Amino acid sequence: MVRNPAVSGQFYPANKGSLLDDLENMIPDRSDKIDAVGAIVPHAGYIYSGPVAGEVYARLKPRSTYIILSPNHTGYGARFASWSEPWRTPLGVVDVDRDLLAAMMQETGLVTEDPAAHAFEHSIEVQLPFIQKTSPAGKIVPMTIQYGNLSEYQEVADAIVSAAKRAARDVVILASSDMTHYESRKSAKEKDQKAIRAVLALDAEGLLDVVEKNNISMCGYIPAAIMLMCAKKMNAKKAELVRYSDSGDVTGDITQVVGYAGIIVY
Repeated sequence: MVRNPAVSGQFYPANKGSLLDDLENMIPDRSDKIDAVGAIVPHAGYIYSGPVAGEVYARLKPRSTYIILSPNHTGYGARFASWSEPWRTPLGVVDVDRDLLAAMMQETGLVTEDPAAHAFEHSIEVQLPFIQKTSPAGKIVPMTIQYGNLSEYQEVADAIVSAAKRAARDVVILASSDMTHYESRKSAKEKDQKAIRAVLALDAEGLLDVVEKNNISMCGYIPAAIMLMCAKKMNAKKAELVRYSDSGDVTGDITQVVGYAGIIVY
């Protein structure tokens, strides 16, 4: 069984040639690649957030496995849901690192396989063409996350890091997330800066706290917090804001924007 595209032709081109053209335009040729352990990458339609995502992928040193943590926008499926079957995009099939996924599920019972969580979710799918372009042999471990508590987030992070070490995998952990949704540019930027400061400080608990206290509609803040927990266990010391923008740059409407941040942790 293969997970077929759910949002090709909507969030990104369904035509292979058009998609490759878009990726060429969005991913600059950079020689200063970073040996990153994690990143935050947006997941909106490519016309809106693609250039921010492209800047992140241009800076990432290619990896053998990309662990992609995402929010669950549909509400279907388990709270921490993965899937071991391959994923298809217009560029071909991306394989899942089944051995690493199995190792993760041995480390914690919180992570389960649940295709329902992935059937219509876009926030992992839109990352795949970028991975296929920048790391053609790269495999993925996809995981949608709905909700939990701090100890559960730490348990999942511990499982990811322990499994990657046990499986001797060269991994990067991607948190798929957009920032503030449908507020004025001024409000969105003020709120997003608070969340970004916590990420740049590698402060997972601080990110959870600032998002919840300030009602910041950052859809992937839990995946981002888990990524930061993993990064700290992987001896990350720094984080860099690669690019920030909002949908108003495309639409011209700055009264109701969505923010996009690209951040690399290393």
